[in-house]
Amino acid sequence: MTSSNTHSALPAWAIPLAAVSALLLVIFVALGIIGGPEKTEVGTTPAAVNSVPSGARTYRVSLAGADRMLEWQGVVRSRQAVKISPKFSARIVEIPVKVGDRLKKGEVIAKLDDRDPRAAYSAAVSAQAAAQAQAVQAAADEKRASELFEKQAATRQSYDAALARAKAARALAEQAASSARQSQVMMAENVLYAPFDGVVGERYQDPGDMGAPGQALVSFHQPDALRLEVSVASTCSGRIGLGDTAAVRIDGVDLIGRVAELAPEVDPQTRTRLVKVDLPATPGLQHGQFATLALPCDTAESALLIPAGAVLNFGQLQAVRVVENGAWHIRHIRTGKRYGDRLEVLTGLRDGETILADSELAS
Repeated sequence: MTSSNTHSALPAWAIPLAAVSALLLVIFVALGIIGGPEKTEVGTTPAAVNSVPSGARTYRVSLAGADRMLEWQGVVRSRQAVKISPKFSARIVEIPVKVGDRLKKGEVIAKLDDRDPRAAYSAAVSAQAAAQAQAVQAAADEKRASELFEKQAATRQSYDAALARAKAARALAEQAASSARQSQVMMAENVLYAPFDGVVGERYQDPGDMGAPGQALVSFHQPDALRLEVSVASTCSGRIGLGDTAAVRIDGVDLIGRVAELAPEVDPQTRTRLVKVDLPATPGLQHGQFATLALPCDTAESALLIPAGAVLNFGQLQAVRVVENGAWHIRHIRTGKRYGDRLEVLTGLRDGETILADSELAS
């Protein structure tokens, strides 16, 4: 007796077709095309809105004329920066400071060998004593000559000679006294002190070296009062004035400085003027850093400008609070150049829209 096979074999092409059909079914269900709940309309979820706080300042965005900015590179320097050097030649005995030390006014920076000025002072004191003695003797001679002349016991010529000797002796005594005082002052100059509160920038010499007038031992500056010094082309520097605000960029940080000094003359070789811009106190800002100064030097153009204080920063992203129908919502923007305390808006805003002018008011 033969048994019959009750299972009929499926065609080979049917298996892949079934797998593809099952996968499409899963995708359609997931997308809500078939089955499942009612699908959501295509679009974006409305952003949360917030009422505009009372007293909030708003700004209407509009096209405004803006000069094209040119950048000039300069160096950050302290408003008080000096190089400490001795007033007389002497061997350096001690320099108790090192680079980076912060000193108070009057603290010791260096000590010099004072044997030579002490010897000079002793000699000056001795010379003063001798000159003073001669002046006393000349004064006595003058008095005797005057008495004799009054009694007609001496000639006019001898009296005049005694008077001249007395005047010369007094002049020599005064000169000797002045030299002694000067020697005393120089003797006290063997110790060099910090002229103000500041920090040691560089140290050029070491104990044992020979110090000389005009040869700096250390550089010393005040680290908390800084300014940018930059040479600007004369064609551009004429468009700024004392007290004007200026945009400064230092290591990617934007600052607003104020023009404190303008050189009265143009350098005939470089055709530039030295401009000094006072900088606000900023953490990490240091004497000697490079920085760029942006100035309006070219022809005007139209741009959407908004207050820099209206911009919110989220890492690398920027946004503003747009006001519509009495409420505000956040919108991302992209900014361009800075014009003083205003920023150019490249994308994200349109002419005529209104934003909150203060980014912190509704935080």
